[in-house]
Amino acid sequence: MSTTDADTHEDALDAELGASLYRRMLLIRGFEDAVQRLFLHGEVYGTTHLYSGQEANAVGFASVLREGDRVACTYRGHGHLLAMGTSPEGLLAELLGRATGVNGGRAGSMNVVDPDHGVMGCYGIVGGSIAAATGAALALRGTGSVAVAYFGDGTTNQAYFFECLNFAKVLDLPVVFVCENNGYGEYTPTEDVTPGGIVPRAAVFELPTTEVDGMDLWAVRSAAEQIVARVRAGGGPEFVESRTYRFVGHSRSDPGKYRPEGELEQWRERDPLLVAAARLRAAGLTDDRLDELAADVDAELAAIEQSALAAPFPEPSASSLAEFNDGRVS
Repeated sequence: MSTTDADTHEDALDAELGASLYRRMLLIRGFEDAVQRLFLHGEVYGTTHLYSGQEANAVGFASVLREGDRVACTYRGHGHLLAMGTSPEGLLAELLGRATGVNGGRAGSMNVVDPDHGVMGCYGIVGGSIAAATGAALALRGTGSVAVAYFGDGTTNQAYFFECLNFAKVLDLPVVFVCENNGYGEYTPTEDVTPGGIVPRAAVFELPTTEVDGMDLWAVRSAAEQIVARVRAGGGPEFVESRTYRFVGHSRSDPGKYRPEGELEQWRERDPLLVAAARLRAAGLTDDRLDELAADVDAELAAIEQSALAAPFPEPSASSLAEFNDGRVS
């Protein structure tokens, strides 16, 4: 097992690349803030699961992937999609149920698919992302491409986890299993339902395992760079536990009152945006430059929101209209 932290790779990102990745994290955070606000205004249909606080994971891994690689996401997938290059305007329009959405306004928040950017889908079924990425890895053998499965800590108690890790190891598939351990399986603390920890469960299948500080973009990118390179070269599947935290409830209806007093505030001190900004300052970026990046993201999101809200709703299909007119749909 290996462990990575920020102190071992201070030069992992040059200042300009770091600024670009920091901007992507700002975009994800601002996007999720907009989604929450629009949901409260009745503009977002269905439920939502926000990625706020976990941005370093998606951006760090996406930064080392290339065309031909595939990722499978959880229902908390907005951050993964944006990290992979999905249009933020298309994604917001999708959540608003508009025809200009990535999937024509019919997927909603939990089921977005964007194959043009390597995203096989977001999966509402817990563990579905593991199965999808394992299947993709089966097809990617010998191509030099890799599949990445993102999933939460609760998934490690599901059958998908054990079956797919076993299958991937037996066939030495080019897949990276990334557990985003945010400390809670919905409303239950991870340690209350996962005896022995998460990494030993993967180690049983003899997968190389890595633990990483998921609040630090530099740590995630450094680990991802090494892991993906080994898997791409034919080294077989690997497992990552990224320790992170969500700053919001499990879903739109969850106020998070089960958190111990002060826990959220303690984690906010290690907000991945603050951690990245501090490292960028150390690399020579000025506060004016950081403020400029934030203002640029704010302006982009404001324009995107206005455009998405003005977009039309999709036309009902002919079959749907027929069912409605026949009285089969009330």
